[in-house]
Amino acid sequence: MTNTVKTVDHWIGGKTVEGTSGNWGPVTDPATGAVTTRVALASVEEVDAAVAAAKAAFATWGTSSLAQRTTILFKFRALLDANRDAIAELIVAEHGKVHSDALGEVARGLEIVDLACGITTQLKGELSTQVSNRVDVASIRQPVGVVAGITPFNFPAMVPMWMFPIAIATGNTFVLKPSEKDPSPSLKIAELLAEAGLPDGVFNVLHGDKVAVDRLLEHPDVSAISFVGSTPIARYIHTTASANGKRVQALGGAKNHMLVLPDADLDAAADAAVSAAYGSAGERCMAISAVVAVGSIADELVDKIRERAEKIKIGPGTDPASEMGPLITAAHRDKVASYVHGAADEGCEVVLDGTGYTVDGHEDGHWIGLSLLDRVPTTAKAYRDEIFGPVLCVLRAETYEEGLALINASPFGNGTAIFTRDGGAARRFQLEVEAGMVGVNVPIPVPVGYHSFGGWKDSLFGDHHIYGNDGVHFYTRGKVVTTRWPDPSEAPAGVDLGFPRNH
Repeated sequence: MTNTVKTVDHWIGGKTVEGTSGNWGPVTDPATGAVTTRVALASVEEVDAAVAAAKAAFATWGTSSLAQRTTILFKFRALLDANRDAIAELIVAEHGKVHSDALGEVARGLEIVDLACGITTQLKGELSTQVSNRVDVASIRQPVGVVAGITPFNFPAMVPMWMFPIAIATGNTFVLKPSEKDPSPSLKIAELLAEAGLPDGVFNVLHGDKVAVDRLLEHPDVSAISFVGSTPIARYIHTTASANGKRVQALGGAKNHMLVLPDADLDAAADAAVSAAYGSAGERCMAISAVVAVGSIADELVDKIRERAEKIKIGPGTDPASEMGPLITAAHRDKVASYVHGAADEGCEVVLDGTGYTVDGHEDGHWIGLSLLDRVPTTAKAYRDEIFGPVLCVLRAETYEEGLALINASPFGNGTAIFTRDGGAARRFQLEVEAGMVGVNVPIPVPVGYHSFGGWKDSLFGDHHIYGNDGVHFYTRGKVVTTRWPDPSEAPAGVDLGFPRNH
């Protein structure tokens, strides 16, 4: 390591805590390939220290007033808004996405903070009076305790904000284990929360690898686990944490389809396909990675997608002219490229091959161009797997019914979209398609903060989607209280409360 390499440590109990495990992970600038940072990887003992800090803080935060919580969250929201650019710069430096995309990520995270600021209405209980003679029944919701979030590299600011604002607004304390590939945005967020007045220990950041994850999954003082990542890991998280008695929401991978009917506006569909497939270099779980063209429009649609894809400007995220940046690591870049290299042998027509792409002056960056595969069979690896890169597959169907059946046969059910001018067809699709989030002429149907995000089938493990009403329910437990109070007229003899005794 050179002297220019910075160190990222943990945030425990309201302050920076140096890593003591002796294990470190490299963080690279994806645009140059240079190692710029080393991040501490937590030991079991360090995980225990973070959980202990959160548990101690819960003793008072869990019973704090809603007014105290929302006051702090409003201050945090103002600080977050004022520091958008600073957080975006950290995202660009470690993830590689372009600055405008990073700003958009922060904006979407702010939506959940907005929801958390208004949590008071979400936590109102229910009351039924006189269910029997002088018997009332009330339902209330209470925090679950210490909760943990395990988040992916592709949205290092937004995905944590899908979790912790609602968790702490409802009275829980939080331990965040962000991706070790781009850890700095989470520490900036921790600093802003402290500046807003959040008590020490309510929010903690623990960097690490499988050692840290496994300890969180088994720790007896962690009550709930939130996870976003790949399907194999989501399944593992759900199975392991559930076996240890925790409630779990584990969001997995995706293979999002866009069905384009013959009556669709093909220019709008092509614009949407390029934006949804190649935005953020395809490194998002809501990317459209499969277009299903119905009927005779396929050739024209593929041509329009190719024309637009060829004009996308690829370069460093710090360059305002760049529309797409590099991939997160060289290893991931090579894995994405392997799907394109093997596509022709599996029956695909390679319309655009983006492998081997470089940027002048940044030859060591993790670059890859845009790839477009046509006439993709459902047996091809490029179709079956979640690639998580700028590779778009086009499949062909003769009818709406054939296209729908193709989509519903996928093991994934995260998001999907239909492009059509026919309201009846759109209505059928939104009812018949097997996916948790549906767009009608909207290619990336990510719900706003007050609706919940989550898929079906192998895209979600657990009963709750994330944020929105589901998020509030996930981070709270319901309790029903039945009460009976004697009427004052039934007071013991000798005590006169001034009530008549003849009613």
